Amino acid sequence: MATSATRTTDIELLRALNDDYIHSVQHSDVRRFDEILADEFYCTFSDASFVDRAAFLEHTAHPAEYTNLQVHDVFIRVMGDFALIHARTTFTKTDGSEGGSRYTDIWARRDGTWLCVSAQITRV
Repeated sequence: MATSATRTTDIELLRALNDDYIHSVQHSDVRRFDEILADEFYCTFSDASFVDRAAFLEHTAHPAEYTNLQVHDVFIRVMGDFALIHARTTFTKTDGSEGGSRYTDIWARRDGTWLCVSAQITRV
């Protein structure tokens, strides 16, 4: 059973990984994604497309179609060697209007390292 200190450390690590994930989306940081995505990673984008890791990295290599990506309301649930991160984002679209999304990322601890195994994004 996880101790309170272990759980706090996991949440702190996952919060930092979530920040890295958001930063990587905004700045097309394929290198960082390559480090934090599991080999079997899949993502469901807001347009309902479902992509594997390679297609996600290819998509990420292109500049984001928005700026000022901010994350809000981060809620992290650790369940042993799995964790869910739920959050909301806001951003500025290329036309200057405001946009937003909600997402859920699933993380798995492998040999002591947290890796993202799945992501789902919904635009609002």
